[in-house]
Amino acid sequence: MDMRPILFFDSGVGGLSIVGPARAALPEAPFVYAADSAGFPYGTKSEAEIAARVPVLLGRLAERYRPRLIVIACNTASTIALPVVRAALDLPVVGTVPAIKPAAVLSVTRTIGVLGTEATVRQAYVDDLAARFAGDCTVLRYGSAALVEMAEAKLHGRAVAPERYAKVLDGLFSQPGGDSIDVIVNACTHFPLVEAELAVAAPGVRFVDGGPGIARRIVHLVQGETWSGAGEGIAVFTRLGDDERALGPALAARGFGRIEQL
Repeated sequence: MDMRPILFFDSGVGGLSIVGPARAALPEAPFVYAADSAGFPYGTKSEAEIAARVPVLLGRLAERYRPRLIVIACNTASTIALPVVRAALDLPVVGTVPAIKPAAVLSVTRTIGVLGTEATVRQAYVDDLAARFAGDCTVLRYGSAALVEMAEAKLHGRAVAPERYAKVLDGLFSQPGGDSIDVIVNACTHFPLVEAELAVAAPGVRFVDGGPGIARRIVHLVQGETWSGAGEGIAVFTRLGDDERALGPALAARGFGRIEQL
Protein backbone atom coordinates (compact mmCIF):
# COMPACT_ATOMS: atom_id res chain seq x y z
CA MET A 1 0.00 0.00 0.00
CA ASP A 2 1.35 3.41 -1.00
CA MET A 3 1.58 5.60 2.11
CA ARG A 4 3.32 8.60 0.55
CA PRO A 5 1.70 11.77 1.87
CA ILE A 6 0.03 14.70 0.21
CA LEU A 7 2.16 17.75 0.92
CA PHE A 8 0.70 21.25 1.32
CA PHE A 9 3.00 24.28 1.06
CA ASP A 10 2.49 27.91 2.04
CA SER A 11 4.52 30.79 3.43
CA GLY A 12 2.57 30.59 6.71
CA VAL A 13 -0.55 28.94 8.08
CA GLY A 14 -2.96 30.21 5.43
CA GLY A 15 -2.81 26.94 3.54
CA LEU A 16 -4.65 25.29 6.41
CA SER A 17 -7.80 26.67 4.78
CA ILE A 18 -7.02 24.36 1.84
CA VAL A 19 -6.22 21.42 4.10
CA GLY A 20 -9.72 21.47 5.63
CA PRO A 21 -11.72 20.60 2.49
CA ALA A 22 -9.02 18.16 1.35
CA ARG A 23 -9.03 16.27 4.64
CA ALA A 24 -12.82 16.09 4.57
CA ALA A 25 -12.63 14.56 1.09
CA LEU A 26 -9.74 12.19 1.90
CA PRO A 27 -9.90 11.42 5.63
CA GLU A 28 -7.55 8.43 5.38
CA ALA A 29 -4.78 10.21 3.47
CA PRO A 30 -1.54 11.14 5.26
CA PHE A 31 -0.80 14.88 5.10
CA VAL A 32 2.32 16.99 5.55
CA TYR A 33 1.95 20.75 5.97
CA ALA A 34 5.01 22.86 5.15
CA ALA A 35 5.29 26.56 6.04
CA ASP A 36 8.15 28.75 4.87
CA SER A 37 8.22 30.68 8.14
CA ALA A 38 11.74 31.94 7.38
CA GLY A 39 10.43 33.58 4.20
CA PHE A 40 7.05 34.77 5.51
CA PRO A 41 5.24 36.78 4.21
CA TYR A 42 5.37 36.23 0.45
CA GLY A 43 2.87 38.94 -0.44
CA THR A 44 5.37 41.77 0.07
CA LYS A 45 8.25 40.05 -1.75
CA SER A 46 9.26 40.57 -5.37
CA GLU A 47 8.36 38.09 -8.09
CA ALA A 48 12.04 37.31 -8.54
CA GLU A 49 12.50 36.41 -4.87
CA ILE A 50 9.51 34.08 -4.85
CA ALA A 51 10.37 32.47 -8.19
CA ALA A 52 13.86 31.68 -6.88
CA ARG A 53 12.87 30.52 -3.41
CA VAL A 54 9.82 28.31 -3.86
CA PRO A 55 11.19 25.68 -6.31
CA VAL A 56 14.29 25.14 -4.16
CA LEU A 57 12.25 24.65 -0.99
CA LEU A 58 9.79 22.30 -2.67
CA GLY A 59 12.69 20.27 -4.03
CA ARG A 60 14.03 19.82 -0.49
CA LEU A 61 10.60 18.96 0.86
CA ALA A 62 9.99 16.44 -1.91
CA GLU A 63 13.32 14.78 -1.16
CA ARG A 64 12.59 14.49 2.56
CA TYR A 65 8.92 13.47 2.57
CA ARG A 66 8.55 11.76 -0.82
CA PRO A 67 4.98 13.01 -1.41
CA ARG A 68 2.76 11.55 -4.08
CA LEU A 69 1.36 15.01 -4.76
CA ILE A 70 2.17 18.62 -3.79
CA VAL A 71 -0.37 21.38 -3.29
CA ILE A 72 1.01 24.91 -3.42
CA ALA A 73 -1.57 26.23 -0.97
CA CYS A 74 -0.60 29.84 -1.58
CA ASN A 75 -2.02 32.09 -4.28
CA THR A 76 1.09 34.27 -4.44
CA ALA A 77 3.49 31.35 -4.87
CA SER A 78 1.17 29.65 -7.36
CA THR A 79 0.69 32.65 -9.65
CA ILE A 80 4.46 33.25 -9.75
CA ALA A 81 6.28 29.93 -9.36
CA LEU A 82 3.89 27.14 -10.39
CA PRO A 83 5.25 26.56 -13.95
CA VAL A 84 8.85 26.37 -12.70
CA VAL A 85 7.93 23.95 -9.91
CA ARG A 86 6.03 21.68 -12.28
CA ALA A 87 8.98 21.62 -14.66
CA ALA A 88 11.41 20.79 -11.86
CA LEU A 89 9.51 18.04 -10.03
CA ASP A 90 8.46 14.67 -11.39
CA LEU A 91 5.14 14.46 -9.54
CA PRO A 92 1.74 16.17 -9.73
CA VAL A 93 1.68 19.76 -8.45
CA VAL A 94 -1.66 21.48 -7.79
CA GLY A 95 -1.73 25.27 -7.66
CA THR A 96 -4.07 27.72 -5.97
CA VAL A 97 -5.57 30.50 -8.06
CA PRO A 98 -8.17 33.19 -7.28
CA ALA A 99 -11.73 31.81 -7.44
CA ILE A 100 -12.92 34.39 -9.96
CA LYS A 101 -14.92 31.89 -12.00
CA PRO A 102 -17.27 30.81 -9.17
CA ALA A 103 -17.51 34.43 -8.00
CA ALA A 104 -18.77 35.48 -11.44
CA VAL A 105 -21.38 32.72 -11.33
CA LEU A 106 -22.67 34.00 -7.99
CA SER A 107 -22.60 37.75 -8.59
CA VAL A 108 -25.91 39.47 -9.24
CA THR A 109 -24.59 43.02 -9.42
CA ARG A 110 -21.76 41.92 -11.78
CA THR A 111 -19.23 43.67 -9.53
CA ILE A 112 -16.67 41.42 -7.86
CA GLY A 113 -13.96 42.18 -5.34
CA VAL A 114 -10.63 40.31 -5.35
CA LEU A 115 -8.94 40.46 -1.97
CA GLY A 116 -5.41 39.10 -1.97
CA THR A 117 -1.81 39.96 -1.26
CA GLU A 118 -0.16 42.82 -3.09
CA ALA A 119 1.91 40.33 -5.10
CA THR A 120 -1.13 38.30 -6.18
CA VAL A 121 -3.51 41.09 -7.21
CA ARG A 122 -0.95 42.68 -9.54
CA GLN A 123 -0.31 39.48 -11.51
CA ALA A 124 -1.27 39.27 -15.19
CA TYR A 125 -2.71 35.85 -14.33
CA VAL A 126 -5.52 37.63 -12.48
CA ASP A 127 -6.18 39.74 -15.58
CA ASP A 128 -6.48 36.55 -17.60
CA LEU A 129 -8.90 34.91 -15.14
CA ALA A 130 -11.06 38.03 -15.10
CA ALA A 131 -11.13 38.22 -18.90
CA ARG A 132 -11.94 34.51 -19.32
CA PHE A 133 -14.51 34.01 -16.56
CA ALA A 134 -15.82 37.45 -15.58
CA GLY A 135 -15.76 39.40 -18.82
CA ASP A 136 -19.14 40.99 -18.12
CA CYS A 137 -18.16 41.97 -14.56
CA THR A 138 -16.34 44.86 -12.99
CA VAL A 139 -13.46 43.25 -11.09
CA LEU A 140 -11.94 45.41 -8.37
CA ARG A 141 -8.77 44.36 -6.54
CA TYR A 142 -7.10 45.17 -3.26
CA GLY A 143 -3.89 43.81 -1.77
CA SER A 144 -3.53 43.58 2.00
CA ALA A 145 -0.48 42.40 3.89
CA ALA A 146 -2.24 43.38 7.13
CA LEU A 147 -4.97 40.78 6.66
CA VAL A 148 -2.36 38.03 6.33
CA GLU A 149 -0.91 39.06 9.68
CA MET A 150 -4.41 39.20 11.20
CA ALA A 151 -5.15 35.63 10.09
CA GLU A 152 -1.86 34.44 11.56
CA ALA A 153 -2.70 36.26 14.80
CA LYS A 154 -6.05 34.45 15.00
CA LEU A 155 -4.40 31.04 14.80
CA HIS A 156 -1.95 32.12 17.49
CA GLY A 157 -4.91 32.94 19.70
CA ARG A 158 -4.29 36.69 19.66
CA ALA A 159 -7.24 39.08 19.54
CA VAL A 160 -7.75 41.35 16.52
CA ALA A 161 -9.98 44.44 16.76
CA PRO A 162 -13.09 44.08 14.53
CA GLU A 163 -12.58 47.52 13.00
CA ARG A 164 -9.34 46.31 11.44
CA TYR A 165 -11.31 43.95 9.19
CA ALA A 166 -13.62 46.77 8.13
CA LYS A 167 -10.60 48.92 7.32
CA VAL A 168 -9.17 46.23 5.03
CA LEU A 169 -12.47 45.79 3.21
CA ASP A 170 -12.72 49.53 2.75
CA GLY A 171 -9.80 49.13 0.35
CA LEU A 172 -12.33 47.49 -2.00
CA PHE A 173 -15.54 49.30 -1.13
CA SER A 174 -14.01 52.78 -1.36
CA GLN A 175 -12.94 52.28 -4.97
CA PRO A 176 -15.18 53.72 -7.72
CA GLY A 177 -18.04 51.23 -8.08
CA GLY A 178 -17.01 49.40 -4.93
CA ASP A 179 -20.37 49.95 -3.27
CA SER A 180 -21.86 47.50 -5.81
CA ILE A 181 -19.64 44.55 -4.79
CA ASP A 182 -21.76 41.54 -3.82
CA VAL A 183 -19.11 38.80 -3.99
CA ILE A 184 -15.52 38.92 -2.74
CA VAL A 185 -12.87 36.41 -3.77
CA ASN A 186 -10.56 35.50 -0.90
CA ALA A 187 -7.50 35.32 -3.17
CA CYS A 188 -5.07 34.47 -0.39
CA THR A 189 -5.36 31.18 1.46
CA HIS A 190 -4.97 33.02 4.76
CA PHE A 191 -8.19 34.93 4.27
CA PRO A 192 -10.76 32.10 4.60
CA LEU A 193 -9.37 31.61 8.12
CA VAL A 194 -10.95 34.97 9.01
CA GLU A 195 -13.99 34.76 6.72
CA ALA A 196 -16.37 34.93 9.68
CA GLU A 197 -14.82 38.20 10.79
CA LEU A 198 -14.88 39.59 7.25
CA ALA A 199 -18.53 38.62 6.86
CA VAL A 200 -19.45 40.54 10.01
CA ALA A 201 -17.70 43.60 8.59
CA ALA A 202 -19.48 43.22 5.22
CA PRO A 203 -23.05 42.01 5.79
CA GLY A 204 -24.81 40.83 2.67
CA VAL A 205 -21.58 40.16 0.77
CA ARG A 206 -20.67 36.58 -0.16
CA PHE A 207 -17.10 35.30 0.10
CA VAL A 208 -15.63 32.54 -2.07
CA ASP A 209 -12.26 30.79 -2.17
CA GLY A 210 -10.56 27.97 -4.02
CA GLY A 211 -10.53 25.36 -1.25
CA PRO A 212 -13.43 23.17 -2.42
CA GLY A 213 -12.22 23.16 -6.03
CA ILE A 214 -8.70 22.19 -4.99
CA ALA A 215 -10.06 19.34 -2.90
CA ARG A 216 -11.95 18.03 -5.93
CA ARG A 217 -8.77 18.25 -8.02
CA ILE A 218 -6.76 16.31 -5.42
CA VAL A 219 -9.41 13.60 -5.26
CA HIS A 220 -9.30 13.28 -9.06
CA LEU A 221 -5.51 12.95 -9.11
CA VAL A 222 -5.37 10.23 -6.44
CA GLN A 223 -8.48 8.29 -7.45
CA GLY A 224 -8.05 4.54 -7.15
CA GLU A 225 -5.42 4.84 -4.41
CA THR A 226 -6.13 3.61 -0.90
CA TRP A 227 -4.65 4.23 2.53
CA SER A 228 -4.81 2.24 5.76
CA GLY A 229 -5.14 5.37 7.92
CA ALA A 230 -3.98 8.95 8.00
CA GLY A 231 -1.72 8.58 11.03
CA GLU A 232 -0.14 11.59 12.68
CA GLY A 233 0.15 14.57 10.37
CA ILE A 234 3.44 16.44 10.21
CA ALA A 235 3.86 20.22 10.20
CA VAL A 236 7.29 21.40 9.06
CA PHE A 237 8.69 24.93 9.25
CA THR A 238 11.75 26.46 7.61
CA ARG A 239 12.31 28.35 10.87
CA LEU A 240 11.15 26.79 14.12
CA GLY A 241 11.07 29.18 17.05
CA ASP A 242 8.70 30.09 19.84
CA ASP A 243 6.25 31.74 17.44
CA GLU A 244 5.94 28.60 15.33
CA ARG A 245 5.73 26.30 18.38
CA ALA A 246 2.88 28.45 19.69
CA LEU A 247 0.85 27.20 16.73
CA GLY A 248 0.94 23.69 18.18
CA PRO A 249 -2.66 23.62 19.46
CA ALA A 250 -4.09 25.03 16.20
CA LEU A 251 -2.07 22.54 14.16
CA ALA A 252 -3.01 19.60 16.39
CA ALA A 253 -6.68 20.51 16.06
CA ARG A 254 -6.24 20.12 12.30
CA GLY A 255 -4.48 16.75 12.52
CA PHE A 256 -0.83 17.84 12.62
CA GLY A 257 0.52 16.44 15.87
CA ARG A 258 4.23 16.49 14.96
CA ILE A 259 6.25 19.64 14.33
CA GLU A 260 9.60 19.53 12.54
CA GLN A 261 12.12 21.91 11.00
CA LEU A 262 13.33 21.69 7.42
